[in-house]
Amino acid sequence: MRETLVLNASFEPLSTVSLRRAVVLVLQDKAVVEQAHSGVRLRSASVELPVPQVIRLCRYVRVPFRRRAPWSRRGVLVRDRHRCAYCGRRATTVDHVVPRSLGGGDTWLNTVASCAADNHRKADRTPEEAGMRLLRRPFEPTPADALLLALGVREREQLPAGREVGVAA
Repeated sequence: MRETLVLNASFEPLSTVSLRRAVVLVLQDKAVVEQAHSGVRLRSASVELPVPQVIRLCRYVRVPFRRRAPWSRRGVLVRDRHRCAYCGRRATTVDHVVPRSLGGGDTWLNTVASCAADNHRKADRTPEEAGMRLLRRPFEPTPADALLLALGVREREQLPAGREVGVAA
């Protein structure tokens, strides 16, 4: 199912929702479609609607300030674009740079996407101990960056025309 980016009334990214939820928000006049998938429309007996890619809420929703994006395995894979940090092939697992058994935790800076072969080869060691080199250093995305990466948006130009949504450059 397609994911839709939800913007606050002030054009700040809030979250992603399913296509079904996005359509419900638009039909209830709680949101407007800011950007739609080109050439694709939803039709019923009485309504025709573009398939929303980005919607904006009609009323401002106050959200507590989120300083950090929540860590998740899916988030690490998306951040690293499903590419292994050791060899560059397709990644299917998450590897801890400093293994959990050595005190490493589930954090953005300690986890990287990895293919199963390299994850198994590295095992319960640091990359240096295993003789492996990281192609890219892990980084912590901002909450806005995490949302946009999850949607596959890489450039600001892919967002609604003329709107800044708080993505760190």
